[in-house]
Amino acid sequence: MLERFGSDISKSIVNKRKRLETLTTQSLKSSTRKVEDIFKHQHGERQKLSESYNTQVMNVIQQWESDVNKIKDHEEKLQALLRQQQKLFQQARTVQTQRLKTIRQLHEQFTKGMTDLETRHQDQYSNVQVELRKEMNLLQKKILMDTQNQEMANVRKSLQSMLW
Repeated sequence: MLERFGSDISKSIVNKRKRLETLTTQSLKSSTRKVEDIFKHQHGERQKLSESYNTQVMNVIQQWESDVNKIKDHEEKLQALLRQQQKLFQQARTVQTQRLKTIRQLHEQFTKGMTDLETRHQDQYSNVQVELRKEMNLLQKKILMDTQNQEMANVRKSLQSMLW
């Protein structure tokens, strides 16, 4: 009778271990998938914002370079006319100042975008942590309930075998 009771306990422990491994594996896979999805999404958002910023800055720089080249051509052609040349320099300065302001604005937008992304990503990390904690608590409760139910079933079985 003691051997059977010992055998029942061993089977119970093996079953509990298998169930725990299964539940843990499923939970780990689900959590891993969620985290990977979030990382992929965040990487895509950062890459999209960076590409947009790079494209905009390159366009402005190309315009700026084009403007500078035009200014050089005009300078060579209009050396004799000092006043017109001064006007061109003044215009170029204004345009360059505007381009510089544009670059500064783009940089500020990029910086703000990155800050906003970081804030959102931190919020997402926090939400994932909260979800993981909830899942762990639920898993612990399930395991505890399964263990209690299994122990009750074993006690009943043992009492029945003792009585019969």
